[in-house]
Amino acid sequence: MTQAAQNEAQVLVPLTTPEEVDQFLTEYPLAAVFKAGTCHKTMQGFGVLETFLQRHDLPVGFIRVVDWRPASNHVAQLTGIQHHSPQLILFQDGQPQFEVNNWDITPQALGPVFEAHVPVREGVASVATDDNVEPYRRLMRAFLDGQLSDWAFQDQYVNMFRDDASLRSQREFELLSRLFGDPDAYHGGLHQLGAPQGRGDLKARVQELLTELG
Repeated sequence: MTQAAQNEAQVLVPLTTPEEVDQFLTEYPLAAVFKAGTCHKTMQGFGVLETFLQRHDLPVGFIRVVDWRPASNHVAQLTGIQHHSPQLILFQDGQPQFEVNNWDITPQALGPVFEAHVPVREGVASVATDDNVEPYRRLMRAFLDGQLSDWAFQDQYVNMFRDDASLRSQREFELLSRLFGDPDAYHGGLHQLGAPQGRGDLKARVQELLTELG
């Protein structure tokens, strides 16, 4: 296997206008559109998709629905598919073939579709986005420096994670969710989280996570 095959870049295109949607679907006969929402469901859903994109050759256009609403509405009009976010729609020759939404974007849902419709790559692709983990690093460093109490850190971290609609890799999602678990379970209030130390020594776990994030 060549180095080029090992480091093949994933096609990931921002679709900010209806015209860009049309151009993307014309340029790539087999493609997908991913609609990104405003909470961690987007991060979780794209993380699942990212694991398949490493091994399968599928150009993806992404729409941040709050910022690029006309593009999102155009996709709904083209397809007749009700808008959700996150949402993944597979297209063949401009026609929708498959859709999956919200928490249903899972390996179990995507696996058969990718096996049946999406070519396997020769190598493993890297999936690069513009998002980063620096806000988490800053918060964790402030906690380790004694600027935040355990409870204040937990509160700020969980709210940051819950509102994170970044396009992250599965690895990043799993690392960032490690400290306090799935915030979807916490909609009833922060008290449901329990004590910050409930999963073990918090400072040690934060330091370990900082090291793994690099």
